Amino acid sequence: MAKPQKRGILEKLAEGPVLGDGGYLLELEKRGRVRAGPFTPEVALNNPDALLELHREFRDAGAEVLQALTFYASRDKLATVGMEERVEELNRAAVRIAKKAAEDRCLVAGNLSLTWMYEPNDKAAADRVRKTFDEQLDVQVAEGVDFIIGETFSFLGEALLAVERAKATRLPVMVTVCFENEDITPDGKKAADVAKALADAGADIVGINCLRSPEHTLPLMTEMRKAVNGYIGCQPVAYRTTHEHRDFTSLAAFPDQLEPYQLTRREMAGYATKAREIGVNYIGACCGAVATHIREMARALGKIPADDRVWKKGGQKPMSAYEYYGHDEKPKVSGKAQ
Repeated sequence: MAKPQKRGILEKLAEGPVLGDGGYLLELEKRGRVRAGPFTPEVALNNPDALLELHREFRDAGAEVLQALTFYASRDKLATVGMEERVEELNRAAVRIAKKAAEDRCLVAGNLSLTWMYEPNDKAAADRVRKTFDEQLDVQVAEGVDFIIGETFSFLGEALLAVERAKATRLPVMVTVCFENEDITPDGKKAADVAKALADAGADIVGINCLRSPEHTLPLMTEMRKAVNGYIGCQPVAYRTTHEHRDFTSLAAFPDQLEPYQLTRREMAGYATKAREIGVNYIGACCGAVATHIREMARALGKIPADDRVWKKGGQKPMSAYEYYGHDEKPKVSGKAQ
């Protein structure tokens, strides 16, 4: 019997919201597998089992997409840690690990990220960015990714280059930008302008990822929803950012004292619900989001059922503090989209 054909990202989106995964680099740094500062993904080569385990955690939590850990897996970025000659090897390994974890239960997305090389109105810089993207894409596509995600672009101009090069693969393309502490990109574009420009350039899904909490991301997603008719995607950080420091990387606690800022699982579930209400099609998360967040988001979106494992309560006395303090009788605190 022929194996049923896997539905692609666009087919899934046509049926309703798709749930993405969480963050990789900061979580792996907490586990001692990635160095804070460069945040380069050599874990795919040096400790593939650690990366495989994190992918599986997101998969089992209900994520419908796993992103290959090829963020910052470009030649110039890897040169900062002496690994510029291992670009192909690292990108290949990262995709293979994500595919192994997916087990045909999830789609696997290739990944491009900001390069730190882009300069507005600089043709040589633009060509260098194109070459950088192509070097990664050639490997990722050859390894069989299902679609491409380009993310965390501060400049609209660099995001448009990601659309251009990713569209050349003939795979579906999602490109998302990030907004720092101001609601405008460094090249002077508002959220609505960005969404329209990316969609007009041919991106199948456009949106925002990283840097900001849901609280400071969702208003901009609302602007994007009004600006375009196509699919939009949102992947905020799972950290509580402030009105002064909307970008979590500008917090004094970044990168290794962020635990007090981490959102609860119910707050992230609240974010997922709100995102669906405003018409976000691809609902995921970024730095700080772990499997517990994704699991509660999956439940909020109806992707997985409530926990129904057997629990026989009763007897003359409570058998846990949960019963002793009456937590099963108290109303649940609803999650807010922070």
